[in-house]
Amino acid sequence: MKKAKFYKPLDQNKVQCFLCPHECTIADGKIGICGVRQNIKGTLYSLVYERAIATHVDPIEKKPLFHVYPSSRSFSVATVGCNFRCMFCQNHDIAQMPHRTGIAGQEMPVDAIVIQAEQQNCKTIACTYTEPTIFYEYAYDIAKSASEKLIETVFISNGYISPEPVKEIAPYLSAANVDLKGWDEKFYRKVIGGDLQNVLETLKLLKKLNIWVEVTTLVVPGYVDNEESLRDIARFIKNELGVETPWHISRFHPQYKYMDHAPTSLDILQRGREIGLEEGLRYVYSGNVPGDDGEHTKCYSCGAVLIRRFGFRVLDNRIKNGACPECGAKIDGIGM
Repeated sequence: MKKAKFYKPLDQNKVQCFLCPHECTIADGKIGICGVRQNIKGTLYSLVYERAIATHVDPIEKKPLFHVYPSSRSFSVATVGCNFRCMFCQNHDIAQMPHRTGIAGQEMPVDAIVIQAEQQNCKTIACTYTEPTIFYEYAYDIAKSASEKLIETVFISNGYISPEPVKEIAPYLSAANVDLKGWDEKFYRKVIGGDLQNVLETLKLLKKLNIWVEVTTLVVPGYVDNEESLRDIARFIKNELGVETPWHISRFHPQYKYMDHAPTSLDILQRGREIGLEEGLRYVYSGNVPGDDGEHTKCYSCGAVLIRRFGFRVLDNRIKNGACPECGAKIDGIGM
């Protein structure tokens, strides 16, 4: 265990956590919504510090971060727990584990993570699979230590984090892919277990802090698959984050408590890409449809195919010195 950041003691040995917008008030001996932060006699502790449930070397495209060192390797790490309870979560077995069977994972010190990333020639360490916010102390120490080895840290996040933790880790955080799961507050509260506005504020703060941002929207049938919502999301990205912000529109496949839902229609997915491009976004991608034309990076100026992909594999990268070889337009991102 490690003493947690971002909380304050209250009367009767209670504490209030300020790591995320839930701001849980936690009685002595009890655990917050995330399942991994426990109040012990008036002190809040992280139960998952240096206790990894999953580590793996992934292509950066799997995150997905298409504009961060394309075709590079990313050392991925996660603990159990999450501050959302998405009914279609693909990693529910580890995200919701603390509420079912308790804390699991193997001891994995911060230094060991960084050493493994270095040995595996990874340009980045990705805090991913579950929600990095809930293992913040672990993620922060990893990011700080990795920076000393010139390895960058990225978050794959639901965006449900309070402003102060974002500001604290910002000097050590290069990029984030944030799930913008929809455009409906009722959907966020009923199906996700949080609220939309706080996610939007996190996205704007990340951009303000000069952290590279990519956005992913899983197009869940019946909730996120209407043109109005998709257009509203595209306009938010353009107006608040910038036209250079990549938008990944991903196909839903039945998962967890949504096994009776059909996969996203490919027509809807294609229409979503068209909407994003119509609204002026430079890079709009199709996700979870290997072989689709929407996987490729194209020049926003001349239309040339610059990075050709199949699934998580880069087949060809024609970008030269961060620019299109055909027209010279600068291609946005890190290490392009």
